[in-house]
Amino acid sequence: MERFFTKKINILIVSLIAMALWGSAFPVLKVSYEKLAIEGPDIYSKIYFAGLRFFMASILVFLAAKLIFKMNINIKKDHIKSFIILGLLQTTLQYFFFYIGVANTTGIKSAIIQASGTFFTVILAHFIYNNDKLNIQKVLSLILGFGGILIVNIGKDFDLSFKLIGEGFLLFSALVSTFATIYVKNVSQDIEPVFLTGGQMFFGSLPLLIVGKVGMGGSKLTFDKVSFTLLLYSAFLSATAFLLWYMILKYNKPGEVSIYRLFIPIFGATLSAIFIKGEHFTFNLVIGLILVVLGILVLNLNRKQEFE
Repeated sequence: MERFFTKKINILIVSLIAMALWGSAFPVLKVSYEKLAIEGPDIYSKIYFAGLRFFMASILVFLAAKLIFKMNINIKKDHIKSFIILGLLQTTLQYFFFYIGVANTTGIKSAIIQASGTFFTVILAHFIYNNDKLNIQKVLSLILGFGGILIVNIGKDFDLSFKLIGEGFLLFSALVSTFATIYVKNVSQDIEPVFLTGGQMFFGSLPLLIVGKVGMGGSKLTFDKVSFTLLLYSAFLSATAFLLWYMILKYNKPGEVSIYRLFIPIFGATLSAIFIKGEHFTFNLVIGLILVVLGILVLNLNRKQEFE
């Protein structure tokens, strides 16, 4: 398993699959809100929907572990603490900010801003790991990446178009995701990534379900075939993407592999432009996306690993 997930070509392929799934979440979420008639100010319905998504995803992970991977579901008591901590970071807090943020800006913009988490990870890894330090190459990639995010937020009159509950919450989501990424690297050495994925989603979804349901009062989400299919797909993409990503993090340096998360805005922005009515690429979005992609390329220049 370690050999497979440390070969660069395998890292690239697996990462791209995970990033494509995560990128598809932006248009899926937008369309889900539309189908369920969840309006912008309706925060609690969004939180409840997020809770449903990740609770279902956790069930899918454990079913896959038992039926597909033929694993014994034998979770140790001392692992529960890690599940709860990671669940609060990776699911509860990250997606509390994410779901509200996406609802208050465009899908394309959301996808690009969310990429800031990659750069946050590169910075944080510098202070935590002795073999994952910042260098000129990484600093240049950070400048390009954050420059791209800045350009994305410049309006037509060259003013910074920024809302706290929109772009701001997406930045908070990305920052929380960074801490979760570092935490995963540490605990995945002792916990099987399949169980770590399912466990954190289960415990992380519970606060979202409780807070969302209480806040909704007596109102309910009414699903039709399309909206329920989107919910199932959201659960599937979360279960699959997180499982693949945790396997990558288990065997590789966070500061190096996290750069692949910058493919999320490429998939997310493109799919949003295709599937969401009224969304299209503007000059600023294209330039911002190009700078973010350049950040990826610069960070990966002169890598010693070969595509074996």
